[in-house]
Amino acid sequence: MPTAQWLVPDPDPRVVRDLAAALHVQPLTARVLLSRALHDPQAARRFLSPSIEHLHDPLLLTGMHQAVDRLRAAIAGGEKILIYGDYDVDGTSSVVILKKAIEMAGGQAGFHVPHRLKDGYGMRAEVIERAAAMGVRLIVSVDTGIRASEVVRGARELGIDVIVTDHHLPEAELPPALAVLNPNRRDCNYPDKNLCGAGVAFKLVHALLATLDWPPEKLARMLKSFLKLVALATVADVVPLLGENRIIVKYGLQGLNRARNPGLQALLEVSGMLGGASPSARQVAFQLAPRINAAGRMDDAEKVIRMFLADDLETARALARQLHSLNRERQQTEAEIVRLVLEECVKVPVETDQIALVFAGPNWHRGVVGIVASRLVERFYRPVFVLSEEDGLAQGSGRSIAPFHLLDALESMPDLFTRFGGHRQAAGLSMTAQSVPEFRRRLNAYAAERLTAADLRPQLAIDAFVDLKELTTGPAVEELLSMAPFGFGNPPPMLAILDAEIAARPIVLKEKHLRVHFRQNGKSLFSKAWNFADRATELPAGARLDAAFSLEEDSYSASRGYAGWMATLKDVRSPDVREPPLGCATEPRP
Repeated sequence: MPTAQWLVPDPDPRVVRDLAAALHVQPLTARVLLSRALHDPQAARRFLSPSIEHLHDPLLLTGMHQAVDRLRAAIAGGEKILIYGDYDVDGTSSVVILKKAIEMAGGQAGFHVPHRLKDGYGMRAEVIERAAAMGVRLIVSVDTGIRASEVVRGARELGIDVIVTDHHLPEAELPPALAVLNPNRRDCNYPDKNLCGAGVAFKLVHALLATLDWPPEKLARMLKSFLKLVALATVADVVPLLGENRIIVKYGLQGLNRARNPGLQALLEVSGMLGGASPSARQVAFQLAPRINAAGRMDDAEKVIRMFLADDLETARALARQLHSLNRERQQTEAEIVRLVLEECVKVPVETDQIALVFAGPNWHRGVVGIVASRLVERFYRPVFVLSEEDGLAQGSGRSIAPFHLLDALESMPDLFTRFGGHRQAAGLSMTAQSVPEFRRRLNAYAAERLTAADLRPQLAIDAFVDLKELTTGPAVEELLSMAPFGFGNPPPMLAILDAEIAARPIVLKEKHLRVHFRQNGKSLFSKAWNFADRATELPAGARLDAAFSLEEDSYSASRGYAGWMATLKDVRSPDVREPPLGCATEPRP
């Protein structure tokens, strides 16, 4: 990967002092808040102390009145309802929360989630036809459907009403559904556009349950219980942890370690997290979500739904163990494809004029190609698609770097694809195998017109320079950790120390990680450095370097009586190559 450019803030000391005084926080905390465009004390206070009362009224979503009225009529009339979901964490969580809410309201609902390898992504006409034959008269899609106009039209012709709930970017024309709940539709003025699919489904759940004759306390209690699954989906779907998402994840994670749902208990148990502190967003992203996603990637996502709907712990445990096993299989399969790609890159190196990369191979497991694409983006810092070629078709997924919009790129060449869709940073497609070379050529040309050399250099956004004394005395660390949950859009605080000494030769951990001891002005910092072993020669004892590290929660250390935080080294540089500061941020991070 190219050398990172450090984006260094340069806040006005008077502004720092005023914000710190207004919030009664340390100057370091104020500097970090300013780097994230939280200049206004009221906005910063709301960020530091998110309240469940700050969630928006679900009726602000365009189409919500029609959706709730139709759902209530179906429940009152005992109609057959089908929930049509997706096979990832977001889709399966959405199915579970909506199904449970319909049952609380006195109805019953079946569900369908596609098989990734057999059915592919999205709603399919044959599923609708089977539903019609079974007497279904209402279908509610969750985390899917926004680009399924033909399927929705077919459902209407069969006498089935469809409510679409989704968060993916719509086409110019919305599907002809009875109601379309999507904060990203052009005519929707909902204040928060960043909800995941489960977040949108939760809004429907909220609006539906609010029509029941429940005391306010019961409604609030039930809604909080749903937030556990919505929080898992929000973290797993990598939407910004700002606004409503921040509230959802903060309150959802708080309740996870006290979960009564047998499926959640079994998932925490198989992940080695049952009985401890509430999981962090990072633990959800790297320990819980991969096990849930493994079912849809390697087998059948219905296992996840059955686990979360299980009434007894033993049934849930059996399903959770299957997810654990499938995740191990996923890791091995993913590693093998990465190995094959990198071996090919040794034979045919990636050239500087290859701005976007397309890798294709015979019978690569389609359940993991998206993760492989992510690994290759980390390696090459370019947009990457990874495709599996089978029976004359090429199907797969792409991942991108921040400046490049994948879905826009695909929409510039729709004639190449049989199906495509996605987001700015992630997309999926299928095409004939013979079209792959032309796709590679067009994608590269499209990217070359829009990306500069600077865009292809990774950036490291530094929140604040820090003296180690600020971390070892006073409440600064505690204040910074209160900015959690951390994740996309709200990463852990990124701090930098200048002209620090490497106090001792780094300790190598498991052959690829390091433990690095920094010293500055008589204070020490022990930092973990993941996958840093190949840079150990840059860290000789006695060297003086600038170091950038993230500050993160460490429940493992806290449970053993040590400090409940850790510093994770992200980069080092010589003091001789410092770049000028770029000033404070003016907008929230993407």
